Amino acid sequence: MSDKENTRRVLIVDDEAVVRNGISRALQKRGMSTGLASNGREALDFLNEQSFDLVLLDIRMPDMDGMEVLKRIRMGHPDTEVIMITGYPTIDSAVHCVKLGALDYLVKPFRLDDLEASLNKTGRQPATADTSMIDRMGLKIDSSENLIIGQSNPMKAIFEKILKVAPTDSTVLIMGESGTGKELVARAIHAYSNRKDNEFLAIDCSSLVETLLESELFGHVKGSFTGAGQTKHGFFELANHGTFFFDEVGNLSMNIQAKLLRVIQEREFMRVGDFKKIKLDIRIISASNKSLKDSVKAGDFREDLYYRLSVVPLHIPALRERKDDIPLLIDHFLKNFCKKINKPVPEVTPDALEILQQYSWPGNVRELEHTMERVLILEDTDIITARDLPSFISQRQGEFQMFSEEPSTLEELEKKYIRFVLRRTQGKKTMAAEILGINRKTLGMKIKKYGLN
Repeated sequence: MSDKENTRRVLIVDDEAVVRNGISRALQKRGMSTGLASNGREALDFLNEQSFDLVLLDIRMPDMDGMEVLKRIRMGHPDTEVIMITGYPTIDSAVHCVKLGALDYLVKPFRLDDLEASLNKTGRQPATADTSMIDRMGLKIDSSENLIIGQSNPMKAIFEKILKVAPTDSTVLIMGESGTGKELVARAIHAYSNRKDNEFLAIDCSSLVETLLESELFGHVKGSFTGAGQTKHGFFELANHGTFFFDEVGNLSMNIQAKLLRVIQEREFMRVGDFKKIKLDIRIISASNKSLKDSVKAGDFREDLYYRLSVVPLHIPALRERKDDIPLLIDHFLKNFCKKINKPVPEVTPDALEILQQYSWPGNVRELEHTMERVLILEDTDIITARDLPSFISQRQGEFQMFSEEPSTLEELEKKYIRFVLRRTQGKKTMAAEILGINRKTLGMKIKKYGLN
């Protein structure tokens, strides 16, 4: 540790004497000065009487819990950094700590290496949100072309969370359907973090087989297996001091999950075929388009790894949940495409815009982007009307007809409409149930009743 760190004054707040004393001895060996408090009120008294650079604060304590103490520290002593410690970790408490301004979150019992890694984060100049990066279009990342479009309330909430979590080093789990922009959110977190000048490295966990994935992540030494003609640096090594993004992390095998958990816990790894450990300082962000909680219940994902990855969970809304952003997205995509092909930006008529906003967009923002590119290329027009839109969106063909010349029973109409919605959502039952206004279980019963596939 640096001389600056060796002169730090640290207040240790925990109702267990063995924890207080153990941490104190470890820090004093590193040349730090420590104060000990057995409860929240005693800690606040210490802070009012003396100056401390850092507080190690237990969450669960009698009389006044750590959350309340953290709030008071942030209000009365804003320059004092706080690291939360707990023996009862939950996702909600971790998220709440970050929102209240905690620098980090340690789970007891923790190793001295974990504590030292947290201490190394203190004293850094925190990244601050540049308000000039937020405009009427959304949250900029590094240019006008590379930004997250949105002005709807759900997206404003996401921007707020990005800017809160970015300056921390907490692991983030980004959840959302395919095409919602999960990697873009990960890049935004990196862009506003203290690691922004270092590498951002992304890997799609569904694109590589397990044997290749292990070598790609950890690297290998020459001769470690057939075909290993030379030593190769793995992704972890290349991303050291930066941010590593696991896209579709739910597709990792149980074997790789175990090794990833070890990397997160020990902050070190070995290349395949090597015995030398390499120290690792990276921030890990993961994404999944399926519920990892369900995968844990099904036995396909390790519960301990899930809690390590989801310290701060972010849910990215589907496009159908933020339809107010569709005009902004269309405008952005058309301008970008027209600039590339040197073509005037066409006008979109109100009727076409209404149809585009009413469509369910099962492929989300990615589908909208591809649709606008297709219309721009195939339709040679200065004005995009409803007739220029693909038939599956405008429903010019195969649209649902409520009534025919012959009367139908309610059951026949229900069957016909459920089939229509299932086709429109490409068989996605959760999405179809939302459109129909029923739950997935009820939809499943009706599919079985009517013999629908």
